[in-house]
Amino acid sequence: MEVAGKNIPCNSVVGGNFEEVCPEKVIRFKPPLYKQRYQFVRDLVDRHEPKKVADLGCGDTKLLKLLKIYPCIQLLVGVDINEEKLHSNGHHLSPYLGEFVKPRDLDLTVTLYHGSVVERDSRLLGFDLITCIELIEHLNSDDLARFPEVVFGYLSPSMIVISTPNAEFNPLFPTVTLRDADHKFEWSRMEFQTWASRVANCYNYCVEFTGVYTTSYPSLQQEKVLKFVLVGELLIQVERLRLKHQRMLRDQEKELDPKPSDTDFSQASHLLLGEAFTEAEKARIENSPQPFCEGEKFCIPLRRLLAYPKLHRLCVAEERMRSLIADSVCLSNDGSAVVVDLHNSWDYWPEDN
Repeated sequence: MEVAGKNIPCNSVVGGNFEEVCPEKVIRFKPPLYKQRYQFVRDLVDRHEPKKVADLGCGDTKLLKLLKIYPCIQLLVGVDINEEKLHSNGHHLSPYLGEFVKPRDLDLTVTLYHGSVVERDSRLLGFDLITCIELIEHLNSDDLARFPEVVFGYLSPSMIVISTPNAEFNPLFPTVTLRDADHKFEWSRMEFQTWASRVANCYNYCVEFTGVYTTSYPSLQQEKVLKFVLVGELLIQVERLRLKHQRMLRDQEKELDPKPSDTDFSQASHLLLGEAFTEAEKARIENSPQPFCEGEKFCIPLRRLLAYPKLHRLCVAEERMRSLIADSVCLSNDGSAVVVDLHNSWDYWPEDN
C-alpha cells in the first residue's frame, strides 16, 4: 500500500499483509483483504476530510458506496474501463429514501466515468484524494509507464493511495503464479517501493509504505492504559487492606482489647500479607510505611501500596503514581497516602456460629 501526498509528512515504513494460513495451505485474511483496503481509505478520509475524491478502476463501486456517507465529501467520482460494470453497479450509488428524509448538510454529487486511467481527463483535475485500489497490476508495461505521468503529473491530486498485491505471499495461495488471470505482474514489497519512490521523487510527492491493516495494542507505555491499570489494582489492594483491618479490629474486640484503635500493624503482618507472597515480597511490604487510622478514616501510604507485587511490577515512582491517581482517589493533605472510610454502609459481617 502506498500513500503519496504533497506537503503531508510521511514515514517510509514497509508493512506486509496479515495472513492466517490453515493447514491446507490456503491463505485467509481476517477481516477479508478488500475490507482492510477500504478501511484504510476510510481512515484516511476521516483524518484529512477531502472534499473531492476519485476512485480509479472503481469496478463494482463498493468503495464509492462506503465513501458517499462521509459529510466532508462533496464530489465523488469513479472511473473504470469496463463500461458494463459501471452500468450494472451504478444504481448502488443512488440516494436511499432515508437520505431524503434526513438530507446531508452539504451537496454531494456522485459521477461515474467510462475511461482509462492512462488518458488525461480534465474532469479529474483539482481532486483532494485519488485512490487506485488493486489497479496497477492490471496495466501492461506501456500503460504502467504512462500511469505516473497522467495521475501524478497531470491530475496531481493532494493525495494518492495505491494498493497492489504482495507477491511474497503468492506461494501460500492455491495458484502458483498470479492471483488473477488479468494481472500483468505482481511485485514484491521491494519492487513496489522502488517504483513508488522513483515516481514520488519525480513528481514531488512524499511517500509512505504500509500494509493495508495496522492496529496498536494497549501497553503500559501508554499513560491512559497505565493509569487505568494502576487505579484498578490500587482500589483492589486498598479494599483488601480495609477489610482485613476491620476483621482485625473485630477479633480484638472479641478478646476485649481496651484500645482496638491503637492496632500494631507489625504484629498482624500475617493478616495483611497473606501466604501468596515470596519472602522477598513480604520483606519489601514489611519495610514500607504501615497503614493507619485517623478517626473513621483509613489511610494507606502510597509507598505501602507500591510495595505490593501487582503494583510494584508497574515500576511507577511515588510522585508519578500520585499524579496519575489524584483525580481518581482521595489523598491525604500531603498527598502521601490514599484515604478511605474505614466503614462503609454496605459492609456486612455475618455472626459467627
